[in-house]
Amino acid sequence: MVEKYRHLYVVIEIEQGEIIPVSKEMIGEARRLMDKFNQKYSSKEKVVGIVLGNNIKELSKELIEIGADAVIYCDNPQLEEIRNTIYTKVISQIANDKKIGGQVESDYAEDFTRPRYMFFAADSIGRHLSSTVLAELDSGLASDINQLVIEDIEMSHQQKTGGAKETYEKTLEMYRPDFSGFLWTTILCLDNRNPAFKRDYHPQACSIIPGVFEPLEADSKREGQVIEFVPEIDEQDLKVKVISRKVIQSEVDFETPRTIVSFGRGIKDEPEKNIKLVEQLAKELNAEVGITLPISKKPFSISQSLDSKYMVPDRVIGTSGHKTSAMLYIAAGVSGAMQHVWGMKDSGFVVAINPDEDAPIKDECDIFIKGRMEDVIPLLIEEIKKQIQIVEA
Repeated sequence: MVEKYRHLYVVIEIEQGEIIPVSKEMIGEARRLMDKFNQKYSSKEKVVGIVLGNNIKELSKELIEIGADAVIYCDNPQLEEIRNTIYTKVISQIANDKKIGGQVESDYAEDFTRPRYMFFAADSIGRHLSSTVLAELDSGLASDINQLVIEDIEMSHQQKTGGAKETYEKTLEMYRPDFSGFLWTTILCLDNRNPAFKRDYHPQACSIIPGVFEPLEADSKREGQVIEFVPEIDEQDLKVKVISRKVIQSEVDFETPRTIVSFGRGIKDEPEKNIKLVEQLAKELNAEVGITLPISKKPFSISQSLDSKYMVPDRVIGTSGHKTSAMLYIAAGVSGAMQHVWGMKDSGFVVAINPDEDAPIKDECDIFIKGRMEDVIPLLIEEIKKQIQIVEA
């Protein structure tokens, strides 16, 4: 069977002329995946970086050094600032360009139609861009992925296969925790093989959560192709102009604090009172306050002042937020979903407060205090004040 889809394209983001960390992480994971892929399937498919911007050709060398086999770059003053409409158009042009794709590996040039896989960053830019690009390419997208596997899978499905058992080779299995954080969701982008609805869905694409994968060490001896792409841009693409641009830093600092106090849905009995207790404990410890992902969805009704200060995405610890290596991490009313644990597992010393001694967080902490946070935290605050008085005496 002739294969029309080849290679893994990685959409690179740059900031102030530098490749951002998540793009390096995606290249590293793409390299690991495609090395295994090529060995398993005796093929020569490539990791291809796509980079857009102005005066960015020199970044191609860096991308090759950290794992790319080829870089398709588009250097144009109109691409200096990220504008979703024009970026969507150019990236889609690259994905659909058979000639450019054919240059990546000559053995596949004759039959190449589109990339097999595509990666985007699951950040504010990548989430938006991935959705519009895949809509333009009329294929599927999995968002906020933190684990990837390429396998052959056998399945039957009424819509996809007409109920017959089919083998889908080289399927990208894309994993993410579900909203509860305790179960994995596996997302597949499969072609319709049912004759009544026959249709291909390629590339198989996803956005990848920053900080999940490790970038590779740069190797200055690595060699690869650098391919220039000249896009078709018309006046309609340039209606949106960037007059000025300012990078807004998060108001929440999880890098500097030696201590972080986080809370989860365990505040449910008395949300307002319990958040104030957490706030007071953090103040006594000179700590920052973190939350679990469900809290950022504002599941409880509290005063506007506390809501706007604490129930915000910037405070989320976990795969959908920040990763911390605080010296002391206190988890109050946190169940221990894998999504949250990923963000705090590198902390030096972890204390958990939970009335359920079977809660998963028990396996992730150094000290487990069985009890309701509204009972335990006041005792901790009282004891901390006593110890401070002793030290200052």
